Amino acid sequence: MEIMLLSLREIESLNIHVSEVMKVVERGFALKGEEKMEMPAKIGIHPRKDCFIHAMPCYVGGDVDAAGIKWVAGYPINQARGLPYITGIMCLNESETGFAKAIMDANWITAWRTGAATGICARHMADPSSETIAVIGLGVQGRTNTMALAEALPKLKTVKIYDAFEAQVAKYTSLVEPDLKGIDVVPCKSVEETVKDADVVVTCTPIVADPERFVKSKWLKEDVLAVAVDYDSAFDADVMTGATAFVCDDMNQYLWTQEHGVYFQKGYPTESQILGDMGHLCAGKKKVERKGRRGAVLMGIASHDIMTANLIFDQAKARGVGRMVEI
Repeated sequence: MEIMLLSLREIESLNIHVSEVMKVVERGFALKGEEKMEMPAKIGIHPRKDCFIHAMPCYVGGDVDAAGIKWVAGYPINQARGLPYITGIMCLNESETGFAKAIMDANWITAWRTGAATGICARHMADPSSETIAVIGLGVQGRTNTMALAEALPKLKTVKIYDAFEAQVAKYTSLVEPDLKGIDVVPCKSVEETVKDADVVVTCTPIVADPERFVKSKWLKEDVLAVAVDYDSAFDADVMTGATAFVCDDMNQYLWTQEHGVYFQKGYPTESQILGDMGHLCAGKKKVERKGRRGAVLMGIASHDIMTANLIFDQAKARGVGRMVEI
């Protein structure tokens, strides 16, 4: 039996555009909304404080028919060592036989599918005429979320940015500016300055058990989309509970985490306060009124990984990228 191995460098060589990732991630959301998916809430272990290693299995049915699992770690303490916060391995399986057919780096997948989900959220929840976004946290997630939002918001003119680590600002700017033609990137000195007057605010900070929640509702404009890709670490609870509409990426995972974990315990929306999840929106079962403050928590779900890994596998196979090894 042979299996395909794909390194990070080989995946990057495919030059897959964020628009392609957004397309498959949105298709995954829609299939979830149509109940053509098996996806348990992610389970994990926590070897160090504020660190996790999660198992994320999923089967995507319908015309996709893809299965697999991601084993992913998030270690905020790595940043002080000059190491990546997120690392992981992705395994794809043959749905017909269960045999593993590909093992690949999951860093690229995690980075771009997370940004893609934010872009899709903006397509469904943001004012399509939005001109200004704010990005808090300028690591890998900050960069991919920026690129996806630029793809989703065709009238975007300004990206306001902030990071607690000043060195991240220059690194972020050098990486995103070549792809943001005609869009101004504006570094800010404080969170308040960054989020003021922004049409969309996305927070991409490390996930922690005891968050400061430093983004206050009083700093946000009346009509705004607030998107958290860092659980409940950044936005104060009333940003989400006071929203005209609150959406998560997966109801089952959000509510399971709220009940069993340490996240969303202090004032974040409970089941009765949730309009629905992104599956409902992408399947056309729910719709958001694009006025007032809208809130979304995108925890990251396994369907994104399966859909993105499947896209990578198909392109790698067609272009002869990767190595086949006997096992």
